[in-house]
Amino acid sequence: MKILVTGGAGYIGSITAAELIAAGHKVVVLDNLYQGHIQAVPPEAAFVQVDLADREALAGVFAAHPDIDGIMHFASYTLVGESMERPLLYLRDNLVNAANLLEYAVAAGVRRFVLSSTANLFDEPERMPIEPDNKIVPGSPYGESKFFIERMLHWFERIYGLRYACLRYFNASGDTPGRGEHHDPETHLIPLVLQVALGQRSHITVFGDDYPTPDGTCVRDYVHVLDLAQAHILAMEALDRLGSRKYNLGNGNGFSVMQVIETARKITGHPIPHVIGPRRPGDPAILIASSESIRSELGWKPRYPDLESIISSAWEWHRSHPHGYAE
Repeated sequence: MKILVTGGAGYIGSITAAELIAAGHKVVVLDNLYQGHIQAVPPEAAFVQVDLADREALAGVFAAHPDIDGIMHFASYTLVGESMERPLLYLRDNLVNAANLLEYAVAAGVRRFVLSSTANLFDEPERMPIEPDNKIVPGSPYGESKFFIERMLHWFERIYGLRYACLRYFNASGDTPGRGEHHDPETHLIPLVLQVALGQRSHITVFGDDYPTPDGTCVRDYVHVLDLAQAHILAMEALDRLGSRKYNLGNGNGFSVMQVIETARKITGHPIPHVIGPRRPGDPAILIASSESIRSELGWKPRYPDLESIISSAWEWHRSHPHGYAE
């Protein structure tokens, strides 16, 4: 298949693009390079620098590539904290950009769409691990924007026959030897911890140690980015056979903040000092996703489910790229 990967110069998008190519698919990467990095785009992919808000340029992409079989949509604003400060960037821009993409996709005859969604849809989980049919209560404007797009996909299937898969996951993590996680500013725990090990930060702040968890710190589901990439590919390939689907993606096991820090200390050999800060508003004690449906339907199985594999791969990339792509 020929797949258009929006946000394909970003962290998850670029690694998924590389995995698509390794699986024998043709790839067109679309990215405005706002947070993406041209160095991360696989050299075998066709690259177009386009903003999804630019309707004329977007129309040109589909005119230049009339044989696109499917779309993987990663491009969006993704910071939960920022969305609480700048809600329209998420509630307007994420939604309008996705609408532009969908409009031109169906006009071009594209019939397959995989959305990089979020487990931030579930701010008030009814049970743990979180199943795909859990009541949706978005935890932020970011989560709300992804829910809007999921609803748009529902109607585009009914009206235009567009088959889709929504993949909801929490903490994408880990790296590959050639591509890694580089955000500015960085907000994710594992790269922040590794920045301490690299001497770029003096310490890591743990936001609360009095939660009802074994060590008092928050527990989250971390999934290796290569396993996420594989899930996107399996979902795309199964759309014709199974029809539209919504899957939650997780290891099924959570790891606490202190477990992440202790594992990083072991792997890096660095003491990684930490300080305890106050709880952040809205941080639940435990968030773990259930991936039973994608495991049973598509045979998805995380290849790197343990925390040591995840952090080791991240350490390898960050140690060889201490300034990320800004070398």
